[in-house]
Amino acid sequence: MIDVYLLSGFLGSGKTSLLMNLISQLKEEGKKPAIFMNEFGSISIDSDTVGKEKGIPLKELLNGCICCTGSEKTEAQLQGLLEENDDIDVILIETTGAAHPVEALDAVYSPLFADRLRVKGIITLADAKRWLEREKMSPQIRSLFMEQIRHAHIILLNKTDLLSESELATVSMEISNFNNTAPIIQTVNAEIPFSYIEKTLNVVPNPNQESIVSGRNLPLSSKLITFDSPVDKEEFEEWVKSLPDTVYRMKGYVPIRGITNPYLFQYAYGMVNWLPEYVKMDPRLVIIGEGIGQLEYVE
Repeated sequence: MIDVYLLSGFLGSGKTSLLMNLISQLKEEGKKPAIFMNEFGSISIDSDTVGKEKGIPLKELLNGCICCTGSEKTEAQLQGLLEENDDIDVILIETTGAAHPVEALDAVYSPLFADRLRVKGIITLADAKRWLEREKMSPQIRSLFMEQIRHAHIILLNKTDLLSESELATVSMEISNFNNTAPIIQTVNAEIPFSYIEKTLNVVPNPNQESIVSGRNLPLSSKLITFDSPVDKEEFEEWVKSLPDTVYRMKGYVPIRGITNPYLFQYAYGMVNWLPEYVKMDPRLVIIGEGIGQLEYVE
């Protein structure tokens, strides 16, 4: 299993600085990291900076979002990264500052390689100065900024050198009240020991449930369901309808009775989508949600 860390945070918060710091530390430890970067535009400015690190496998997604409509491209790039490099220890994923962290996780956690990647969690950089000035943002942008912080498993309160002691105390308290499960680390230039990140997010996985968020009191998790035999399509959809509202996303390949190849199945926000596949894919389904450890499909 390859450990995956997702670096989240609003535009200009210091994600690339964090990425460069972590690459340096991992190399010193003798580990082989690989990088996946999501650039907001069509020019790979940040990727060019990171690409100067020799011997580091790197894939990038330009002019699109790692989540939503870009998820298929993300899967293809990650699959290429895995096929081209068989000695990777860690994958560091830097999302665009416009990405919702949960949707980014959804794109990463593909059934194509669900048995090879272990997503450890989301490290979010919160720009301390921007937090104080968040009311100046438009409602939509402010909501994204807050969501990135709310879904963090570790929060790096960055650029703390730009605040007074009283301002820093205010920001730390407000963010702690907003997300009371993630440890908050005050940083300058996004400097933090990788060993701290690793220790904080490291838990022994339950063999029946691969944890996406792998930390105490962090609700989101994923579960991989495999199929030993084809299922009845209508019965399967009835089972999907019976699931609790805390199931947010499902995607994978479901074998249908009487059909040669498993169908690509996707579920989000109560909507289901079936697409035929013309090659035989492994019959397995990834479920993402809260409190899903006991979910099973029984005909």
